[in-house]
Amino acid sequence: MDLLTIIGLILGFGAVIGGQVLEGGSLYAIMQPTAAIIVVGGTVGAVMVNYSLSTFLLALKNAKLALFNHKDDPKAVIRTLSELAGIARKEGLLALESRVRRIEDPFLKKGLQLVVDGAEPKLTREILEIEMTYGEEYQNTSAKVFESAGGYSPTIGILGAVLGLIHVMENLADPSKLGAGIAVAFVATVYGVGTANLLWLPMAGKLKFKMREEAIVKEMIIEGLIALSEGENPRRLEEKLIGFLKESEKKK
Repeated sequence: MDLLTIIGLILGFGAVIGGQVLEGGSLYAIMQPTAAIIVVGGTVGAVMVNYSLSTFLLALKNAKLALFNHKDDPKAVIRTLSELAGIARKEGLLALESRVRRIEDPFLKKGLQLVVDGAEPKLTREILEIEMTYGEEYQNTSAKVFESAGGYSPTIGILGAVLGLIHVMENLADPSKLGAGIAVAFVATVYGVGTANLLWLPMAGKLKFKMREEAIVKEMIIEGLIALSEGENPRRLEEKLIGFLKESEKKK
């Protein structure tokens, strides 16, 4: 799991709740189901109107990227490419045919199949770069869904506040109902601004970061496959691909 995301969520919401308690406020005062329904329901509804079903479902699927780290190890990918380059250098590209079926990464598998099939390096690069570029573009739409939620949420919170004040105005003659209406009015604003800045926008930022990391690995795979198809020395290939790694990964 991505512990930093978990810690950040706990710290962010904990600071708000803790501040409320330290000021002598009651947790019950900020636990308003009506306000939550207005803000969360209104935000999700607005997002649904703004995006297609496939994009919305993709965002739900990719939300786990914010909570979990990548399964792929870039250094393991480099070792695989270096091993494949060694085989190709000694036995020829056709010797990699049996290795294609063992590759689990679909992007690497497709690229390696192109190389084995004898595609020119330029064509291989073009095909893989098109898939990488547009794949990243489509994936980034899921981050935009959460960005949109972060934009709608505060406005829906204000809408909830107005509805709460309308409820207050309707019951001016009954003081016993004024407190609930005022609470909904203010808490709806807190929910709107709070979820936008503690949940939706940070989620969008984390997804963009993780997706960019995935794109860098794909760029590394492309360079490795092109070098492999051109008969690059495995050791030189490995040295070249290490340049794609973060400093922390290079030292491991």
